[in-house]
Amino acid sequence: MLSTEEQAILDIAGAQWRQAGHQAAAISERLGMTPTRYYQRLNHLLDREDALVHDPILVHRLRRLRTRHH
Repeated sequence: MLSTEEQAILDIAGAQWRQAGHQAAAISERLGMTPTRYYQRLNHLLDREDALVHDPILVHRLRRLRTRHH
C-alpha cells in the first residue's frame, strides 16, 4: 500500500503543468524535497505493483516514457 507521500508523488507526476517551475515549486511545497530526490522516488515507485494498482494509466505512461529515454 502506498503512503500518503508516495500518493502525492504520483499526483504531482500526473498533473498538467502549464508553466515551467510550477512542478518544482509543488514538489518543494507539498513534499519538502528537491526535484532530484522527487524523480528518484518516482522512478522507484514506477517499479512497484502497488503504484500500478493505485494509478495504472499514469504508471504505464511513465514507464513507457522512461523506456524511451534510456
